[in-house]
Amino acid sequence: MLRLNAASLTRKEEWKERGIAIPSFDYATMVAQTVATPTWIHFGAGNLFRAFIAELQQQLLEAGKVSTGIIATDTFDFDLIDQIYKPFDNLTLLVSLKPDGSTDKKIIASIAESIKADRAGRLRLAAIFTSPSLQLASFTITEKGYALTDLAGQFLPVVKADLAAGPDQAKHVMSIVTALLYTRYQAGKLPLALVSMDNCSKNGAKLQASVLTIAEAWFRKGFVEEGFLAYLRDEEKISFPWSMIDKITPRPSKQVEKHLTELGIAGMSPLVTAGNTFIAPFVNTEVPQYLVVEDKFPNGRPPLEEAGVYFTDRETVNKTERMKVSTCLNPLHTALAVFGCLLGYDSIAAEMKDAELKTLVEKIGYEEGMPVVVDPKIISPQAFIHEVITERLPNPFIPDTPSRIATDTSQKMPIRFGETIKSYVNRPDLEVTDLFYIPLVIAGWCRYLLGVDDKLAPLSLSSDPMLPELSAALAGIKVGEPRSYQGQLRPILANPVLFGVDLWAVGLGEKIEGLFLELIAGEDAVRHTLTKYLSKEK
Repeated sequence: MLRLNAASLTRKEEWKERGIAIPSFDYATMVAQTVATPTWIHFGAGNLFRAFIAELQQQLLEAGKVSTGIIATDTFDFDLIDQIYKPFDNLTLLVSLKPDGSTDKKIIASIAESIKADRAGRLRLAAIFTSPSLQLASFTITEKGYALTDLAGQFLPVVKADLAAGPDQAKHVMSIVTALLYTRYQAGKLPLALVSMDNCSKNGAKLQASVLTIAEAWFRKGFVEEGFLAYLRDEEKISFPWSMIDKITPRPSKQVEKHLTELGIAGMSPLVTAGNTFIAPFVNTEVPQYLVVEDKFPNGRPPLEEAGVYFTDRETVNKTERMKVSTCLNPLHTALAVFGCLLGYDSIAAEMKDAELKTLVEKIGYEEGMPVVVDPKIISPQAFIHEVITERLPNPFIPDTPSRIATDTSQKMPIRFGETIKSYVNRPDLEVTDLFYIPLVIAGWCRYLLGVDDKLAPLSLSSDPMLPELSAALAGIKVGEPRSYQGQLRPILANPVLFGVDLWAVGLGEKIEGLFLELIAGEDAVRHTLTKYLSKEK
C-alpha cells in the first residue's frame, strides 16, 4: 500500500503505475526555502485552496519559475491542520473529474507549511508577517469570514470582544489578520498584497473595509497608533486587489475514495472536523477553472499568469466577477440548491435532468441576468454560461449536493440576486417589476427556511449564520395552512442587508409574497408551482 506523505514521493514508479503524477521539483528543498523566505501565505485551508490555488503554484514550481511554495493557515477549523495537513506532510491528492467519467490524478506538493492560528501558531504567523520576502496573503474564508456585524448592523459578539481586548487577544479571522498587519507595520512598514479569492462581489473592498474597521476601533482605544491607519490606506504599502475565482470543488466522493483505495492508496477516508467540515486527504473537482486578479502587488508577486491567471485592472475584475457571481453561475447554483433540497435531490447534476429546474436556471441566467451583464472582454459571458449550463452543472461525476450549495445562503443573496435587481432599478430601459424567476427563487428560499420539504417531511437546513434570526421571523407559518401566514415575510424582504435592496421599496415584495403563498399551499405545492410557471411560457 502507498501512503500519501513526503517519504512516498521517492516511490515514483509505484505512483506512475497507478496513473498518479508526482511533483518533479525537490519537495524538501522547496519546504526549506519557503520556511526561510516565505512569499505567500493563505488563510482558509479548505478544498478550493488545495484544488486550485495550491495547484497554480505547483505549476510554477514544476516550471522552475518560483522556488517557494505556499504556507496554509486556518483560524477557525484547527482539525483541518491536525487531521488533513499534518498527517500527510501537507500533500493533497487532486482528482480532476471529466464529464466522460475519466480522471486526472496528481499529488499537490506546493504547500510547504500548515499552521493553526492558536497561541503557538500566532507566534509563527507573526514571524512570517515580519519577513520582508512575503509578497501576498490570500483568502478563501467564504463570504461570512469578512462579516463583522449581524442583520441589525451590530458587531458580532466575537468582534465586539476583539475590539475591546485589542490585537493580542484577537479571535475573529479579520481581527487576527489586522493584528498580523500591525506586526508587519512595526517591523518597518513592509509592503504586502492581501488578496481575497472568495466568491463575493468586490471581495477586495470587503476585506479592506473589515481590516480598516478593526484598525480604526483599536486606534480609538489606544491599541495602535495613527501611523498604522496611514500604512493600511497607502496602496504603495498595503493593497487589497479584487479578484474573481471559479472552480467547483464539492465534498469528497465515495466513488473517488473507493477508486483510490482500490489503487492501493491507504488512508483516503473522509472525516468530519469539529468545525463541521466534511473533508478528505484527496480533493475531487471539475476541470474548468478561472482566476482573474487586479494587478496591484506592492511587494511583487509570483508569475501566475504563466499558470493561466488573468491579471488586469479593477474594472475588468469587477465585470468578470459580476458576470459569474451575479449571473452566469452562482445564482443558478443557489436556485438549484434551494429547490433541490425541497424536492429531495441529492446532486446538482441530477437536478439538471429535471426539465423544470433546468428551465428555471436558463431563465434566471439567459433571460433575467444577461441583459445587465457587461462583457469583460477577457472572458465571453455567453460562452461562460453556456459551458456552465451544458457541461459543468450537468457533469454527473461532480458529486455536488444541493445542501452544500445551500450553506450560508443569507450571505449570498445580496450578491447572487441583489446585484441584478439593483441593475434593473438603475437602468432606465429595464423594469425591475418585470423580473419573475429571481423573485421565485427568493420565495423558494423563504419556503426552504421553514424546514419542511415538498412532501411535508422534516428538512435539515444547511448551516447559515442568520438561521436563528430568520427562523424566528418566520415562526408561526405552517405549510398546508396558508392562513398561518400573517405577513411574517415582509420584514425579511424589506431588509437591505439580506438582499442589497429593500425588495418592497423596489416593487418586488408583493410578487415574492404571492409566490411564497403558492409554495406553502400544501404537499407538492413546490412542484405544482414550478410546473405552473416553468412547463410553459408564463
